[in-house]
Formats: sequence, C-alpha cells, structure tokens
Amino acid sequence: MMQVGVIGIGLIGGSMAIDLKKRGFADRVVGVEADALHAAAAKEIGLVDEVVTYEECVATSDIIVVAVPVSAAIRMIPDILDKVNDRQVVTDVCSTKEKINEIVHYHPNRKNFVAAHPMAGTEYSGPWAALPGLFDGRAGIICNAEDSDNRAVELIKSMYDCLNMRIIFMRAAHHDVHTAYVSHISHITSFALALTVLEKEKNEKNIFDLASGGFSSTVRLAKSNADMWAPIFSQNKENVLTVLDTYIEKLQEFKKRIADYDEEGVKDLIHKANKIKRIIR
Repeated sequence: MMQVGVIGIGLIGGSMAIDLKKRGFADRVVGVEADALHAAAAKEIGLVDEVVTYEECVATSDIIVVAVPVSAAIRMIPDILDKVNDRQVVTDVCSTKEKINEIVHYHPNRKNFVAAHPMAGTEYSGPWAALPGLFDGRAGIICNAEDSDNRAVELIKSMYDCLNMRIIFMRAAHHDVHTAYVSHISHITSFALALTVLEKEKNEKNIFDLASGGFSSTVRLAKSNADMWAPIFSQNKENVLTVLDTYIEKLQEFKKRIADYDEEGVKDLIHKANKIKRIIR
C-alpha cells in the first residue's frame, strides 16, 4: 500500500493530494498542517484521508512531500532525512532549489531526497485554493537527479506522470536563474503595480471602476501569499536582483522615449517585445 504524506496542505500540497489519491497513485494520503483552521478545512474538504502529526507522517509515509515555504523547508528537509529509512523518499515543491541542494548535499541520506518543483499555481493560498487538475500539462522540474537514488527519482517521476506533468531535468543553479526570469520577476512586477495603483487610489477612487481585463490579469499575482514569496525572493536574491536590474533598465527606456515624445522609439520597443509571441502563444 502506497502512502503519501504531504507536509503543508495549501494550494500546491492540497492539489497534489487530491489528484494522487483520485488518480490511484496513492492508496492513502495523510497531511500535516500547523494551522489548526487549515488542518480542519483540509480534512473537511477531503484533501487528505487524515491529518496527522509531523512525526507520524515521517515515520509512516512512503513518499514525503514537503510543501511549505522555502524558509521552513530548508530547516525541515534535513530533519526528515535524519529520520527516514532506506525505502522512504523525500521530495519538495519549492520555487528555489540551489540553497536546498547545498544544505542536503553531504547528508548521509541525500540519496533519499529528490529536489523538485511543479511549475503550477494560482494567486490563492490555503486548502480552499486546492484544485484538481492544477498540474495537468505543466512542467515538473527535477533538479540534480544524479545526487538521488535512481529508484527515488523514478518514483517521483512516476508521481509527476500521474499528475500529467512534463518532466524536465536540470541543475538547481540553472533552475533558479530560469525561475527568476519566468516566475519571480512576474510576481514582483505585479506587487509593484498593485502598490502603484493603491497609492493612486488614495486620491482617485474611481480608478478601480475603470480597471479592465488587462489590468486584472497583470495585477492578479499581487494577491499571492507574502509568507511564501518573501522567502523565495531572499533565497534567490542574486538572480532576482540581476533580473530586476534589467527590468528597471527597460522601464527607463520606455520612460525616456515617452518623455521625449518618441513614438517611433516606443513602437520599436513594443515590436521587440512582441517577439515573445514566438515563445508564448
């Protein structure tokens, strides 16, 4: 009988729990949740078969999925590896990978750990945000697979196959660079835009009445959870700062050309930006 233990029953952990049980990968899914309200909701909604203690989850689960903010995961994963046996597999879902891999690199049970990142999510959090099918068609990243036992990698790969994810193998350092560009900067941009509009709203209340779909889609990520994203930015600081420098440089280019009434220059920047259509449809 396959038991999967999910530590952190929020958007990602809860969504994984739903589909791993529903699609037959796991016979039993147990959850660990520090927030009593979230724990009760996860059980009531039916995300997990049972909410158990951290100790019971680690002692009895075949696969232990760490789905907590990266700042907590960095402390938790070595402790779990201290406790597991040779047959248990530990994995995480964190958005940054290099720091985690550095911390566990010399652990005696490093082979039991598979560093992973399912590239999926919404702007919502908590057990109520969990969705069936959230991972369908998305990228499932497995990092530094050569440091893990082959059986462990194949087990996590099969788990992501069950979630209908596209498996991509890469180094942790490369992962963190790429996510800074395609994920982390998007959230910072959304947070900054929301702050800009909220500042303006103090003097111009009707601005939200005029907000269109374009604004809503751009600022959507600003509703994301601060407890999750602040540690991500800290852990991936160097890459995020590099991307921010480039982003600010591009904003300054737009600002200068607009200030100079340089419509052709603005068009040129937009045409260059339009090339993203070749990558994202």
